[in-house]
Amino acid sequence: MANEPKYVIQATIKTDGVVVRKDVVGAIFGQTEGLLGEELQLRTLQRTGRIGHIDVELESNRGKIKGEIRLPSSIDQVSTAVIAAALETIDRIGPCKATIQVTSIENTRNEKRSVVIDRAKELLLNIVEGASSESQNIIEEVRSVLTVGTETDYKGMTCGPNALNSEAIIIVEGRNDVRNLLKFGIKNSIAMMGAGVTEDLVTLAKKKTMVTAFLDGDRGGSLLLMELEGALGTSLTHVASAPHSREVEHLEGKVITKCLNQKEAAKKAVGRVKAELKKADEDYGGKKSKASKAPIIVPDHVQEWAGALDNLETNHALIVLEDGTMTEAVGAGKLGKTAESTEGAIGIVFKGKVSERILKIAKDASITDVLATSIGEKHKLGDVQAFVPSDF
Repeated sequence: MANEPKYVIQATIKTDGVVVRKDVVGAIFGQTEGLLGEELQLRTLQRTGRIGHIDVELESNRGKIKGEIRLPSSIDQVSTAVIAAALETIDRIGPCKATIQVTSIENTRNEKRSVVIDRAKELLLNIVEGASSESQNIIEEVRSVLTVGTETDYKGMTCGPNALNSEAIIIVEGRNDVRNLLKFGIKNSIAMMGAGVTEDLVTLAKKKTMVTAFLDGDRGGSLLLMELEGALGTSLTHVASAPHSREVEHLEGKVITKCLNQKEAAKKAVGRVKAELKKADEDYGGKKSKASKAPIIVPDHVQEWAGALDNLETNHALIVLEDGTMTEAVGAGKLGKTAESTEGAIGIVFKGKVSERILKIAKDASITDVLATSIGEKHKLGDVQAFVPSDF
């Protein structure tokens, strides 16, 4: 695993022709090789984690390219400065003339100190403001002792202890949803874990007399309902939703009870949500609204990955390497460990719905681009951007 960077080299790049990210990265490695001596060979430094993932962002305009380069370094400041100077010696990328200009070398520790100070101030204010309400949740805290630690696992999905034996189950999106329901005595929930509707979940649902989907009160919850309805069919009997813009994992006990008591028949809820989504799509398309949204610009190298989706199994992924090759397919459950341990990873191709978990896996592995078949509520996390083929 890469060392924590001490510095980040920031540079601008301009070319007189069209190049893509892998051309730039290849030039950085190739044209500095032999220039800096054995101790500062970039390939060796990256393999040993002393320099990190080279982040390149490019924009094309009338056949020319301009953009930015970020190169994290955990070596000393003198060596970092030498590497930065070496970048400026690169004058060609592929067949194109190029100019690289270092704009700054950031000290990440100074930035972290500022973040610590700001966060400490925020936490102190929370302590002061929250002191008067500490006694309000005593009953809930005591009750939680009875349920803490009772979560279990079924085929990689976190669930309550009664989920397998109960005649009814509640399907939620994530592990924290299960834990929140457990805190208030609801022990028959099971989480999809951001991996889509697995065959194991479909099989389990068929054995139950009542299957309730308990979803977040946002567009992501609506899209998840469509996915559940398509996979479970008539096995899905009821739908409950959190209040507008709220998530199940943050609901209070009284709100959870109210939502579940007001659950709808699945057929009725699906029809209503489909109508809402259709109206929203029509408004977005300009049929009933003049409002427009800026188009998503998909990098050329991401568009080249689209063909890989055709041969992938559902909820499986490929890791894209710097040279454009791809690893063997892995299931969603193993994606985190695989991405973290794969050297030179620059992208993920995932046949399924991108959840916040997938975005976090990419972020932790210093991967900036994810291509998938569908995207939930969140399409961006930090420097990570998710795309779907319809964006092309």
